[in-house]
Amino acid sequence: MDRTRRDRDEEGRARSARPRDGLGRPLPYGAEGVERQPEGVERSPAETLGEAQRLLDAGMPFHAHEVFEDAWKSGPAGERDLWQGLAQLAVGLTHAARGNATGGARLLRRGADRIGAPDPVRQAAVYSIDVAGLVSWARELAGRADRVRDAAAEAPRLRVGLVD
Repeated sequence: MDRTRRDRDEEGRARSARPRDGLGRPLPYGAEGVERQPEGVERSPAETLGEAQRLLDAGMPFHAHEVFEDAWKSGPAGERDLWQGLAQLAVGLTHAARGNATGGARLLRRGADRIGAPDPVRQAAVYSIDVAGLVSWARELAGRADRVRDAAAEAPRLRVGLVD
C-alpha cells in the first residue's frame, strides 16, 4: 500500500478502507474484519435504539457508537445531547474493552453526565430509554474500566420494559 495515498470515498473524503475488528480497531489490509456500519443512515429513534442494542449485544460497541452518531447528525437539534451521550457511552465501553481504562472511564462518565442532564432525560423518556439504569451502569463500569475484557458481557440495556 502506498503510504502517501489515502483511501478516499466517492466524494473524495479520506476514508480508511482497512478492515476493522468488532471493537473498531484497524486490521491489516486483506485481513477479514467485521462488516462496517454504513455512514449517514437516517433511522427512526426506535430503529436507532434497536440497531445499537443489537451491536452492543454482539460485542461491537464501536459500531453502536456510529449508529448513535448518525442519530445526532440527522436528528432534531433538541435531541443532540441525548444521542451524543449515548454515543459516548458506547465509545467508552469500546475504549475500556480495548484496554484503555483511563479513556474509557472518562468517556463513560462524560456520557452519563450528558444523558443525565434535564433536557436529554425528558427526551429519553419519550423513547423508553433507561437513563437512570444507563447512568448507574456507566458510573459503575467507569470504576472498573481496567478490568473490562468482554464488551458483549458488559453491554447495557438501552430501553426499559421493551424487548429489542
